[in-house]
Amino acid sequence: MPESAATEFWKDLKPIQKVFQKDALPEVYTHNAPTDDERLYVPFNETVFSRPLWISPGQNRWCDILMAKGAGLVNRHYHPHEVFAYTISGKWGYLEHDWTATEHKDPMKVFFVVSGPLIWLDENGEDCGYFDVHHLHRDVPRAL
Repeated sequence: MPESAATEFWKDLKPIQKVFQKDALPEVYTHNAPTDDERLYVPFNETVFSRPLWISPGQNRWCDILMAKGAGLVNRHYHPHEVFAYTISGKWGYLEHDWTATEHKDPMKVFFVVSGPLIWLDENGEDCGYFDVHHLHRDVPRAL
């Protein structure tokens, strides 16, 4: 839950009455999204975990915090649609790209917004399956 305004300069400004349009989607706020509480993460494998924050089956989009407890690898894949990533901590990269995203020495945590599927690739770069919001929606543990 966001904290209430106290000494912020905007506290005494008059709120806008028509800020939300009738067809607008609701806002989402997740307190402490990149938490270390492992109960809120779904394992991809032994070292890499995902904390789903928002899932939209109708748009085949989701956002999550990807966390690695140690050196880890998510199977080879590519994204046929846009992906936004913000590195919160640690270091990560793709085998297929020559860059590495780095913040600081803490374990890797990255906020992702993903549209569409991840296409899994074999060692020759051939597609061998996919993972999309419908898999994520099915596999997410119910709220604690």
